[in-house]
Amino acid sequence: MRAMIRPAIPDDCGTILSLIRELAVYEKMEAEVVATSELIRDSLFGDRPDAECLLAEVENKSVGFALYFFNYSTFLGRRGLYLEDLFVQPEFRKQGIGKALFKKVAEVAVERNCGRMEWSVLDWNEPSIEFYKSMGAVAMEEWTVYRLAGATLKAVGKSNSD
Repeated sequence: MRAMIRPAIPDDCGTILSLIRELAVYEKMEAEVVATSELIRDSLFGDRPDAECLLAEVENKSVGFALYFFNYSTFLGRRGLYLEDLFVQPEFRKQGIGKALFKKVAEVAVERNCGRMEWSVLDWNEPSIEFYKSMGAVAMEEWTVYRLAGATLKAVGKSNSD
């Protein structure tokens, strides 16, 4: 079964949200999904898009997605591509769809002259870790990801003039 990979369009926002929810279930993080179709539409297709999305389709049905955005490397002096999510529905795995999505994202990074492509993987997600290693990826084990979110982010980001 060969998948067609295409850029998402505004009418795909409901589908993208559905796939995000499926990914969240797989990652045991479904309670963290607060995105809506409207937020996705604004962030992907608004005046200043924050990210881009590719969909994988089999027989005109979306079965996977890759969502990415661009960051910047001061050391390289150019931007990089950050792969936020790559997901293929379980019944469509092991058919080359994830590989096709991943390669298309890498193609975007090369076309846009990115110095690197990065992403995070949950440490228990062995199938994904093995997949990425098979593609030549190297774990950045000396780096630790930190995060500010929710109330903590608001407290730290609160204006000093208040």
